[in-house]
Amino acid sequence: MAETWYGEAPVPDPPRMTPGGWVRVVLRAVPLVTLVFGGLIVMLLVRLIERPIYGLRRPVTPYITQCVCRGFFVILGMTHKTVGHPMKGPGAVVANHVSWLDVFALNLRKRIYFVSKAEVSQWPGVGWLARATGTVFIERNRRSAAAQVALFRERLAVGHKLLFFPEGTSTDGQRILPFKPTLFAAFFDPAFGDALQIQPVTLCYQAPDGQDPRYYGWWGDMRFGGSMVTMLATPRHGRVTVIYHDPVKVAAFDDRKQLARATEGMVRSGLLRHRGPQIDKG
Repeated sequence: MAETWYGEAPVPDPPRMTPGGWVRVVLRAVPLVTLVFGGLIVMLLVRLIERPIYGLRRPVTPYITQCVCRGFFVILGMTHKTVGHPMKGPGAVVANHVSWLDVFALNLRKRIYFVSKAEVSQWPGVGWLARATGTVFIERNRRSAAAQVALFRERLAVGHKLLFFPEGTSTDGQRILPFKPTLFAAFFDPAFGDALQIQPVTLCYQAPDGQDPRYYGWWGDMRFGGSMVTMLATPRHGRVTVIYHDPVKVAAFDDRKQLARATEGMVRSGLLRHRGPQIDKG
């Protein structure tokens, strides 16, 4: 089970809401809800045709997800930048976890499928979206290890890129927590052969001018609703940079712990380069 990260410093108080802030919330919320759930309806209709023909493969619906994510940032007024290139070929993606915004940022350029704890599938609203976009739900315990390998193998066999957050929790965006090696073990199954690759990705958020550097973090006891309102009310947003590092071959490592340490180091180096030496090293 993932543990919530709280950190040593207290969570900053949310910005004081002004009448203008509430106006921005409404003006952005209406088109965002229309975009997200309109996209969901279109995706489900397309999936009615796509699934009988292609099964697990999804040649069309991921593009709908990407369009929704691009539109999300346009409506929010937040800029995004990409460094490097998404990998080609079979494999998985690992990234640091900062916020619920990560889902939109990571779907912008890469056709990916998130690996999430099983409980998320039961969350109202979020669970529906996750299931519709092909999220892989897993039980995080040793008893389910064999089933996880089988599930990963099935999804990778049809060309899916699986993405998971090895920190196991979101943070304030100013650090990289140690990567938990548990999920890495599945990729050492002999059934995957020697071609399987892992691509580390760094998410780096730049706060709006004059705001706390942790502005886009989502951690501790912060609630999704409050964070969403803050994002909608923000007059001028900052930027998110998505850094794609060179993929590494799983076969080049002796075990899951070695692979976890190596990918963690690459993700941390990306944050250091773009945030500077002031970040906390976790």
